Amino acid sequence: MVRAEAISKSFGSNEVLKSISLEVKRGEVLCMVGPSGSGKSTFLRCINHLETINAGRLWVDGSLVGYRQRGDKIYEMNPREAAKQRRDIGMVFQRFNLFPHMTALENVMAAPTLLRKGSRAQLKQRAKDLLDRVGLADRGDYYPAHLSGGQQQRVAIARALAMEPKLMLFDEPTSALDPELVGEVLDVMQGLAESGMTMVVVTHEMGFAREVADSLVFMDGGVVIESGDPREVLLNPQRERTKAFLSKVL
Repeated sequence: MVRAEAISKSFGSNEVLKSISLEVKRGEVLCMVGPSGSGKSTFLRCINHLETINAGRLWVDGSLVGYRQRGDKIYEMNPREAAKQRRDIGMVFQRFNLFPHMTALENVMAAPTLLRKGSRAQLKQRAKDLLDRVGLADRGDYYPAHLSGGQQQRVAIARALAMEPKLMLFDEPTSALDPELVGEVLDVMQGLAESGMTMVVVTHEMGFAREVADSLVFMDGGVVIESGDPREVLLNPQRERTKAFLSKVL
C-alpha cells in the first residue's frame, strides 16, 4: 500500500529526511517512534504530499504520490490533482482541527458534502454511522467546544473515515490529550486496525505499538535506525541508539 524509495527532504540547509526507504503492506499497521525532531511527522506528511520531497519516489496503492512520471523524469502535480489524490488518504493530526461553528455531525459530513459523494440523507446517515463507530452516537449535535479532547479526536477520526480512505495516517494523535483520555482514542484506532485498515502511526504510545502494530520503525536524525517486529525491537533492540531511547520511554 505504501512504498517509499530513498526519500529525502530538506528545509533550507536542514536535511530532515535522509534517504528513507520502507514498505507497508495492505492491511498492515506501521508505527513510527523516535525522539522529537527525528523526521517522523515530516515523513508522514510526505506520504500525502503535504510536504514535497527533494529526492526519491513514494507510491500509495501503486500510484506515484504528488508527481507524474514521463520517461525518466517526474513532474509535480498541480494543486488540484494533488488534492484529488489526497482524498484516498485520511490523516489525523495532533490537534483536532475541527470546525468550531459546526456540530460533530456536520464536521463529519463536511468534506463528502462538498464533493457531492451522495444525497444529504445518505451522507447524514453515513456520518451517524461513523460517529457510532467511534463511540459518539449520542454526541452528533454537540459543538467541539462542548466535547472533551478525546471526543474531539474521535470526531476527527470519523471525519477522516468519511472520505472512505484506503490509507490512514496518524500524527501523534494522543499527544495533546490528558492521560485519562488517551485510551479511548487508542481503542478506536485498534478497532480500525482489526477491521483491516492500512495505517501509518507516529506515536509515543509504546504499548499500542507493541500490541497493535505489524511493524515498527525507530527513527533518529532523519534516518531509520532500526525496524522490525514491534515486540522484538522493543524488547531486544540491536542498536545502541535504540536502546538509549527505549530506556527513557519504557
